[in-house]
Amino acid sequence: MHDIRAIRDNPDAFEAALARRGLTGLAAQILSLDEARRARIQAAETAQAEQNRASKDVGAAKARGDEAEFDRLRMLLAQSRADIARMQAEAADLDGQLRDLLLGVPNLPLDHVPEGRDENDNVELRRWGTPATTDFTPVEHFQIAGVVPGMDFELGTKLSGSRFVVLKGAVARIHRALAQFMLDLHVDQHGLQETWTPVLVLEEMMLGTGQLPKFGEDSYQTREGWWLVPTSEVTLTNTVHGDLVDHATLPRRMVAHSQCFRSEAGSAGRDTTGMLRQHQFEKVEMVSITDAETGLAEHDRMTRCAEAVLEALELPYRTLVLCTGDMGFGARITHDMEVWLPGQNRYREISSVSYCGDFQARRMNARYRPEGGGKPDFVHTLNGSGLAVGRALIAVLENGQQADGSVQLPQVLHPYLRGASRLTAQGDLA
Repeated sequence: MHDIRAIRDNPDAFEAALARRGLTGLAAQILSLDEARRARIQAAETAQAEQNRASKDVGAAKARGDEAEFDRLRMLLAQSRADIARMQAEAADLDGQLRDLLLGVPNLPLDHVPEGRDENDNVELRRWGTPATTDFTPVEHFQIAGVVPGMDFELGTKLSGSRFVVLKGAVARIHRALAQFMLDLHVDQHGLQETWTPVLVLEEMMLGTGQLPKFGEDSYQTREGWWLVPTSEVTLTNTVHGDLVDHATLPRRMVAHSQCFRSEAGSAGRDTTGMLRQHQFEKVEMVSITDAETGLAEHDRMTRCAEAVLEALELPYRTLVLCTGDMGFGARITHDMEVWLPGQNRYREISSVSYCGDFQARRMNARYRPEGGGKPDFVHTLNGSGLAVGRALIAVLENGQQADGSVQLPQVLHPYLRGASRLTAQGDLA
């Protein structure tokens, strides 16, 4: 959410930043509402002051025994009270309109974020690893012989409908091993605090991280009003919701493994086969709560945490900085990691790491008290996948596939699989 005072002070800069995202005219619309709201507030306050003075005149008329003047002033006071109530109601309505408008305005991109319209304008920062050359044509993960017995889409559809899967046996164990490995790496080597949080949250928490109101159709809501989290970014970030934290406790670096739920609204016809785009999936999510001075350095650090997972899993990847047209609603800058998928012969997203500045903190009213005193300031927030577990499974299976339908598994997973190093063509661990 944006600071209305900053928009008032420099509307041209605000408008120019939004124009880089392809949005125009919002500054004028915001300031028009703000001006009308402030005018109503001022008018109500002026009328209230006049009413207070008139109340003294009523008392004076009563004391003099001037009944005619007393009745006249009393009627004027009644009308004044009605006018004040009307102006206050109008101000409250305009305040609600302004808040709703601001809640739907995306974050402002940093100046060095490349300008562009869509994913075709993203800029590659670096690559790691070289896709393996094979003497056979790689297939997609769900077509690998050893995977077929353990990845049941028909049963998933029978139980829940399209975009669901049931994992069985060795494939389910590899999936679980991946999540455990990621958690251990982030906790033991990257210093993140393991956290377990609910997957059902209050609407206020979804508002706090920007999933609502604009993107409500992308998530699921229960009959009781809870929302199913699209990622544990929602819960981890909101751990400081409404809080005034000590600066000495920053940065707070957290990691959680959770179920995630997305309606995939607008993705009809895209990635309809395989596990790439599911309604229910698992992620290991990283969140950092920090301050303005260290926010960008923390973004680079979190990017390296995600890249380290891919490197440990021996998966070729590339890191991109997203352009203004492809960046998420709450981000000021985003790094995407795309992993190589031989079955698709292309790189596909497996992690997004975003720096949000104080955008989410303003929505959550999450602040910190500077060391040595001073005025409280808003925290800065970051989030990133470390990694999407299902997509990591896809990448491990496709990159490790062999000509006979078996899969060679990354060495770092062997201890989590009781020493097994491959998935056989029959679907067993060996």
